[in-house]
Amino acid sequence: MRKLLLFVIVVLGAVAAAPRLLKRAFAPPDRDVVANPSDYGLSATDLWIDGPNGKQLHAWWIPADGPGPVVIVLHGWGGNSGDMLPIAPGLADSGFHSLFLDARRHGQSDFEDFMSMPRFAEDLEAAVGNLLERDDVTAIGVIGHSVGAAASIYAAANNPAIDAVVAVASFAHPAEMMRENFPFPTPVTWALLQVVERMIGHRYDDIAPRNRISDVEVPVMLMHGDTDNVIPFQDSIDLHERLAGSELVIVPGGTHSDLEAFEPFFPRVDEFLGEHLSTAVAPTD
Repeated sequence: MRKLLLFVIVVLGAVAAAPRLLKRAFAPPDRDVVANPSDYGLSATDLWIDGPNGKQLHAWWIPADGPGPVVIVLHGWGGNSGDMLPIAPGLADSGFHSLFLDARRHGQSDFEDFMSMPRFAEDLEAAVGNLLERDDVTAIGVIGHSVGAAASIYAAANNPAIDAVVAVASFAHPAEMMRENFPFPTPVTWALLQVVERMIGHRYDDIAPRNRISDVEVPVMLMHGDTDNVIPFQDSIDLHERLAGSELVIVPGGTHSDLEAFEPFFPRVDEFLGEHLSTAVAPTD
């Protein structure tokens, strides 16, 4: 027991003394943007949004005709807005404006030294703030994937300007998700979780979708693939059970990152957003 305790202390001290190495170790992978709206027959404008820490956030603005609801689409960890574009044609056909957002350090947005779920939420809220200044936006919905889904729940719990959320493959608790995916012995994982929590600047329990989803007062759809080997679909079931009135869609054969199995369910997503955004009160500052 004494040896185990000493080992944990040594690991914790070593990690805490080397935050730059830890930031590198947990940095999202750099991936090129390999698709753009024109690949889907859609016209888009590159939009630059003032983000946190003086960073510029890139987004594609795909307009509808005239004033109407907008749907912000936020990718997951290591992804970018191009990954989410299969959703775009259905949103356009449904008459929504859409804004496909790159979080900091992803896609074409500015570099950031460290990213986390709360920082994804900060970027999402920066986009919401930008949209509130537009005269052609009548309501704001969000579709988020993975970390972007958890960030969407967290943002909606804090920001009343968000009128509806579709959370795809959200985790229920960040520490549980990391614990399940870290390839380290238990003492090392424990030590890393302590350091990462301090780097994030928020207690895991305070930001966990499991604990925040009950604060969301707008309609929520939870969608998850039943063969997701990164975040188990039971996480979305857990969230659904904690929010009365939420809608749960389990996608047969759906994995974590490949949207192909989800495509037959895109019309239900568009219908859900149409039902709730068309009746939302126009956003105000």
